[in-house]
Amino acid sequence: MAEILPGVHTIDGIDPSPDFSTHVYLLKDKGSTWTLIDTGLPGAHEKVEAYLTKIHVEPTAVKKILITHLHNDHVGSLKRMAKATAARTFAHWIEAAYIAGVPKYDGPGSPPTDGFRVDEVLKDGDTVDAAGGLVAYHTPGHTPGHTSYYQPERKLLFSGDLFFVDGERLVLTTPEYTHHTPTAQISARRMSQLSVDALLTYHGGPLLKNGGPTVRSLVEKF
Repeated sequence: MAEILPGVHTIDGIDPSPDFSTHVYLLKDKGSTWTLIDTGLPGAHEKVEAYLTKIHVEPTAVKKILITHLHNDHVGSLKRMAKATAARTFAHWIEAAYIAGVPKYDGPGSPPTDGFRVDEVLKDGDTVDAAGGLVAYHTPGHTPGHTSYYQPERKLLFSGDLFFVDGERLVLTTPEYTHHTPTAQISARRMSQLSVDALLTYHGGPLLKNGGPTVRSLVEKF
């Protein structure tokens, strides 16, 4: 758990699996408020709240919770964090339906344990007034409504599970847990067109330098 870039904190240790690291990101807004990207597995809210206490941030200072996609390791603590913070919650309109459980998700990966209705649904290209302005990019493939969030001023890309850092190597998330890998490749190509310094993945990583060139090197291999 640390501030890895100015105003960008990663909350680690929220996944018991020894196979890969998991990162919930806490972002400082331009004022006195904060934004959370994803919430971790059920029970992870305790470590998120403990980290907020550690850095002397009241839970109610978290005003927005942005979700990358529906899998339970990302939304498992959404209901608890939304209650603790009273934050407004955001997700792509496709993912919002699956997170609510209407319809139930039947693809690979673990669906949400509890249904939850997010406050605001996003579409591709929407801007969220958080962390200096985040652009929501629809990056389907891993799940149908998977979303990455881009901070253009600082060239930060919060890529959820579109990418996975395996040791020193950047890859797409394994097909075993991905809805449609060819579509994920298309999304990766699109993200390769952005100017990215830091690539902030959910599992493995993050890559704090040369994010864009690393993504472009990956897509050249498809």
